[in-house]
Amino acid sequence: MSSLPLGLQVHQEHGDDPWTINIPDHPPRAETPGFQSSKALARAILATLGEGRDFYGRDVVQMHHGGSLWLLDDTGWFMVQNEAGIEWSAQFCTDPARAEALRQNAERLYAGFPMTVPEMIRLRYKRAQKILETPITDAAGVATWVDSIFNSCVPLPAVRHVGKLPKGGGRHYYPAPITDIDLVKYDDFMLWVTDPATKLPVAVVPTAPRGSGVSQVRVVYATPGTRLDKRHQAARAKGEPLLLGASNPMARQAFVEQRHQRRR
Repeated sequence: MSSLPLGLQVHQEHGDDPWTINIPDHPPRAETPGFQSSKALARAILATLGEGRDFYGRDVVQMHHGGSLWLLDDTGWFMVQNEAGIEWSAQFCTDPARAEALRQNAERLYAGFPMTVPEMIRLRYKRAQKILETPITDAAGVATWVDSIFNSCVPLPAVRHVGKLPKGGGRHYYPAPITDIDLVKYDDFMLWVTDPATKLPVAVVPTAPRGSGVSQVRVVYATPGTRLDKRHQAARAKGEPLLLGASNPMARQAFVEQRHQRRR
């Protein structure tokens, strides 16, 4: 027997990569007033950051429901992320007790940054204190928290939010531990390469320090369902890395820009 409330059906979401999941239906999504207020505050904060916003991108950003915790100290605004973020659609399966644990975590953090909430209120986010201090006990409380500034406003350019390769590796399609490498790698190292057998994306990282002359790479992501992915998963099951030697086409792709630089 279905455990869904009477009248709710199940729909499917899927992407080009081979995955399909069942999610209880919910009302058609529209931006709530709470989310609109959160985005307005986040944009006001971003406008103050100057060079400090480089990790969030210089293009028009989208707001990711990723557990955003914006903080203010004597130096200015900065953001950390909660133990977990709650996507908008995930609110319909979120246990209020677990959302409450995230709220309590945030409340403890904000107690150490007492300038923050008053400044949020000054910036016209009037419900900041109420949302932060109100225990979450039901679905309505979860919904408020999900679209609040304390969850919904991790700023990401569209290509890093929902983008598909080769244009961009979005968090909704690729693992964040991999896509975050794009934020810290040298510009002339190609994180994302193409598997010549399938023409699908693969992420690789070096196996030795820059300047060592070692061109071997380690596979950290392969498109699900491909032969390379099966090799990758088999290696992981043994606790071993999947290494590609310097002569492998994907290793050559990874270092191609560095080789161009050396030839100039």
